[in-house]
Amino acid sequence: MSETAKQKILLIGIAGGLAQMTARLILNEHPHWEIIGIDSRDVSKVPPLKGLISMEVKYSRGNFENLFRTHDFDVVYHLGRISHASNAENVLAKRIDLSVMGTNRILELCERSDVKKVIILSTFHVYGAYPDNSIFLDENAPLRASMNHPELRDVVEMDQICTNWMWKHQNEISTVVLRPCNIVGTQIQNSMTRFLAGPISLRPIDYNPFFQFIHEFDMANILYKSLEHLPTGTFNVAGSDFISLREALDVVGTKSVPFPMMLAGGLNSVLKKVNIDVPAYLLDYLKFSCLISNHELKKHLGPELLRFSIKEALELIKLR
Repeated sequence: MSETAKQKILLIGIAGGLAQMTARLILNEHPHWEIIGIDSRDVSKVPPLKGLISMEVKYSRGNFENLFRTHDFDVVYHLGRISHASNAENVLAKRIDLSVMGTNRILELCERSDVKKVIILSTFHVYGAYPDNSIFLDENAPLRASMNHPELRDVVEMDQICTNWMWKHQNEISTVVLRPCNIVGTQIQNSMTRFLAGPISLRPIDYNPFFQFIHEFDMANILYKSLEHLPTGTFNVAGSDFISLREALDVVGTKSVPFPMMLAGGLNSVLKKVNIDVPAYLLDYLKFSCLISNHELKKHLGPELLRFSIKEALELIKLR
């Protein structure tokens, strides 16, 4: 991609903190570029940024077609997944519509509109937490998350749709699918950040799995670098270190409740009554490690991938 030519970028999911950080990094380096940021959520609180136009748009076929008809996009960032923290049926229906149906529409329009690069945010959760997981899962590991947790079906299906489309169109469009480990930070409202930084956390007494964490700034930087430095492919995103759950809780300093995992379901239902919700799928990650290999990513970005270590990323959560 040319360093000097003006680029027009569609950034889906601009209401999220990670998308806003990515937009800022891009425009700091390329102030003459233009970003159209869209979201189905309220965008009134998106900070003003020269070169960024934020729009609240319902994710429908007609609206997407109108966007691509009005603008000639060079790059599309698809960061618009709805959180899978909630299992409510109406939220699940919306997630499936956006993650599966919406993604199909977006990819189809990218193909028709001669988009040069597509960057898609998936998640390491597609692999699933199982006792027989390899020590480090590479990008060819099976996506087993929905076997035990149907609420993750949309996440797995979206990833599969994107990777299949990526290889089918690899000669026409450069496509990058990123599967990051747990992203944490003050502007991230995902399940893991809420679990670690909430008023109280669950601390298993009979399990102590290993975790990988990446700070939100480092993740935004990887998204930015994907523009120039990552070729077509699927990439796990994580540092080279990992930490046990108990040590992670100690670093953050959140008050925690020791409990045996066999009581997790009952204790979780009690916590929900005081607005502390630990998604059912996350309980598996409190039992079994799901560590991902960063070997492929380091081939292109070098060994010094991240600015913040795991402990630094966790300590920064305290700024919330």
